Amino acid sequence: MLTDNSREHFIALYLDGAHQVVSYSTISIGTATTAIVHPREVFQRAILVGAVAMVVAHNHPSGILTPSNEDYKVTERLRDAGTLLGIKLLDHVIVSDAAHLSIIDNCGR
Repeated sequence: MLTDNSREHFIALYLDGAHQVVSYSTISIGTATTAIVHPREVFQRAILVGAVAMVVAHNHPSGILTPSNEDYKVTERLRDAGTLLGIKLLDHVIVSDAAHLSIIDNCGR
């Protein structure tokens, strides 16, 4: 649970070859309905810590886990950037106080 669940928070977990967390970063803290995410900020730390994979996540303050079109677009942009850099995006998870949803595993995009 986030201490400030009134705004969207976008975070990244950076993983080594055994998929163990080697670092993490809060990429963006936005508004009640959006958080700005750019691949440059997401992959900067990944490169610095030598990550080979990552998982990103953000919360939906509304509690509704349905991904927005922008959620899908961000996932695709990060997946494409990761492919170019050799850093695999394993998942993009949406969380609320009560549940979570994997965009990659459950949404077929």
